[in-house]
Amino acid sequence: MAYEFQVTVDCADPHALADWWAETLGWPVEPQDEDFIRRMISEGYADDSETTLHNGKLVWKGGSAIRHPDGLMRAPRVLFQSVPEGKTVKNRAHLDVRIGADDVDEVVAGLVARGAKVLHTGHQGPHTWVTVADPEGNEFCVSPSAPAAELPGLARVRAR
Repeated sequence: MAYEFQVTVDCADPHALADWWAETLGWPVEPQDEDFIRRMISEGYADDSETTLHNGKLVWKGGSAIRHPDGLMRAPRVLFQSVPEGKTVKNRAHLDVRIGADDVDEVVAGLVARGAKVLHTGHQGPHTWVTVADPEGNEFCVSPSAPAAELPGLARVRAR
């Protein structure tokens, strides 16, 4: 049996970082149900200290998520969760943002204008990428999309 997963990012401000990544990837932020939150508080399962207002809406303070516009079958959900400690070392895992035929330099410049920081550029054979840190310092790479012939199994999937 194959398992599903979500990607979870520890951060200081999950709502701001979810908004940043939603804009970066072109994905929507998952809505939170204000009525459900209020019911959980009124029934004693939560209290007001676990909530906050974000963009004028009542949300859970501890987290926010984004998902691909085509749903979870297209890409895993990304959850941003609040943690008390700040980031101190390099990520052991990171996202590779493949931007298709868009110009890497233009995309990276747009990310920097929104608070990202360029860390370095890299290449291996014909492949190139730019390693960037988001506004909270989480590293990720920006690169053109790999041709289907270089992704095992993808050519078969597209041919169906």
